[in-house]
Amino acid sequence: MARRKIVAGNWKMNQTPSQAVKLVEMLKPLVASDEVDVVFCVPAIDIISVVEACKGSNIKVGAENMYFEESGAYTGEISPAMLTDAGVEYVVLGHSERREYFAETDLTVNKKMHKAFEHGITPIMCCGETLEQREQGVTMDFIRQQVKVGFLGITAEQAQKAVIAYEPIWAIGTGKTATTEQAEEVCAGIRQCIREMYDDATAEAIRIQYGGSVNGGNAAELFAQADIDGGLVGGASLKEEFGKIVNYR
Repeated sequence: MARRKIVAGNWKMNQTPSQAVKLVEMLKPLVASDEVDVVFCVPAIDIISVVEACKGSNIKVGAENMYFEESGAYTGEISPAMLTDAGVEYVVLGHSERREYFAETDLTVNKKMHKAFEHGITPIMCCGETLEQREQGVTMDFIRQQVKVGFLGITAEQAQKAVIAYEPIWAIGTGKTATTEQAEEVCAGIRQCIREMYDDATAEAIRIQYGGSVNGGNAAELFAQADIDGGLVGGASLKEEFGKIVNYR
């Protein structure tokens, strides 16, 4: 069975609640699709407004981060129960910016993965190498570690529902895009890693996105690859161009 494509927009730290509603209204007709799962991953303060604005459409709403405790003295954090109560169905975990600026580690990502599944939230777990790591020839070693630790203790049944986003750090917001061959090679390597950790069925079910300067011009070629099941889209998700990415055929 062919895996259903999933295209998620990662808004990052952009859009006030009122701006977010206007953006959703503009994008709603452009991202309508029966063939692709569409997710808007939005800043926490925008979630309730965006969930409301997306009602009646094909758009699902995701958060950009989440803490791994149920509640408590964790000033500034957001719990999984808060997200589900607000209508969130997806959460981005371990984005390279979270790892770089906010001390996210493979182990904290793993704790968040467990908590997301406990609450029925689909994690979009990010992995990716720096330019230095690529030049040193350790890309797959590094990414396999991120995947193996991130999925530690996650069952095959859970893993089959997860999404992995491969984002080469050197291609995020730089205008540089991994070549189609580079993107497919790593996504195939991630699928092989899941196969080794679990089994063929899990490897065939899990969806692997490519992220890193995905745009309306390169989406079709990237998404045509055997192991690329969609994209995690940054800057272009805030523009009309996102509609072209969703409807890439």
